[in-house]
Amino acid sequence: MDQRVLRRSFVAGLVKGLSVVWPILSALLALIVALGVATGLAEGWSLPESVYFSFVTGLTIGYGDYAPKTLIGRALAIGIGLCGILVLALASAIGVRAMTEAHERDEN
Repeated sequence: MDQRVLRRSFVAGLVKGLSVVWPILSALLALIVALGVATGLAEGWSLPESVYFSFVTGLTIGYGDYAPKTLIGRALAIGIGLCGILVLALASAIGVRAMTEAHERDEN
């Protein structure tokens, strides 16, 4: 199969997979932001700093420029990390499934 056809098949499978799990994915992203804002309130950060912290933590980057000092802030950061792992796992699973289906179509 042509590489363009394989790529289009992959993108179609990716869009199909994302459309199925979008409610779960958007709920997890909203939860990450909400937990980040709650952490920011506990730590005295501004809203942009809180959202930045939530996505840096959720994507498991963890630069360390913002770190919670309070117990509640640290507990919320654990929740952000768990939600982030779920988002990354879900996105990876969708990508792998789309690639597998595209490859199987390529063999037939």
